[in-house]
Amino acid sequence: MLSRRGFLRQSFAFSALAGLGSLPSIAKTPAHKPNAAANHLLMVGDWGYEDFAAQSRVADAMQRYVHEHRLTTDALLMLGDNWYGQLPGGVASPRWKTQFEDMYPKNVFNCPAYAIAGNHDYQRMPESKVAAELEYARKGGTRWTMPSLWYRFDFPATNPMMTVIALDSNMPHPAGQHTKAANFTLTPEQQAEQLTWLETELMKPRTTPFLVVMGHHPIFSNGPHGDNQILIRDWDPLLRKYKAHLYLAGHDHDMQHLEFDEHPTSFVLSGGGGADLYTLKIEEAQRGPYAAKVYGFSHLEVTPEKLTLRHMDETGRLIHAFDKMPDGSVKIA
Repeated sequence: MLSRRGFLRQSFAFSALAGLGSLPSIAKTPAHKPNAAANHLLMVGDWGYEDFAAQSRVADAMQRYVHEHRLTTDALLMLGDNWYGQLPGGVASPRWKTQFEDMYPKNVFNCPAYAIAGNHDYQRMPESKVAAELEYARKGGTRWTMPSLWYRFDFPATNPMMTVIALDSNMPHPAGQHTKAANFTLTPEQQAEQLTWLETELMKPRTTPFLVVMGHHPIFSNGPHGDNQILIRDWDPLLRKYKAHLYLAGHDHDMQHLEFDEHPTSFVLSGGGGADLYTLKIEEAQRGPYAAKVYGFSHLEVTPEKLTLRHMDETGRLIHAFDKMPDGSVKIA
């Protein structure tokens, strides 16, 4: 884990890569255990791999983590690439039971599982997996929660402390680069509609102390997919303007936490849910404070005073943690 001295030493490298000014307010705080009295979300991205050996290890670690700390999980966040490969039968596919209902069992996670679509969900094999995911949420009797391609919810449902904006980050390719046979994304019309909806939602008065936005694709990433120029153009200015506290993503198969100079938002990537891991293109020594090629899941602990984000590996070991305060300051554990 990066030391405070090492983190400060990185400041000029961060500035050079981000083209920004001074670093956000960051302090170091002692490591701490989960607070069972808080509200808790567990998140996992890039999990629905056809070979689900790694997914099973991560899911088992999630269950042990909840039991060991005597936590009540109030929500799961499924950060996209929910289904790689074929989903035979669509909404009736046996994979729903094997890789969702049984993998993250209700007797441990008796809560909504808020889902968003990833790029692999948009692959037609031959039918739309995204359509099946939306239909599965409508059929009832499941925790799978996906009311539309983009939506908003407050957390927890009673006396909420956090507003969450769930987005579809599958942007149309630039003109002339879209191959319909291989890539199924939002249409340009949907892209424009979502962007208008997003700013409308952000403009609404907010009574919760925290604002969190989630999309499958990271806006900034040290992984092989790199920074997303469309999301930098369209979404990043809104995160700055409305001072979002966190942006949660997957897509690159690793675990990251990135901070940028004078930016109110902490960028979290949790893509270690089960698909094959990716080698980082930018090391955390250049841009961080954390980036690692590792399987795992993330835990978001919510209180009125702070958000605590913990990255856990596939054994349930804490590998990185930080606190995010209502004023936007960050404390690295």
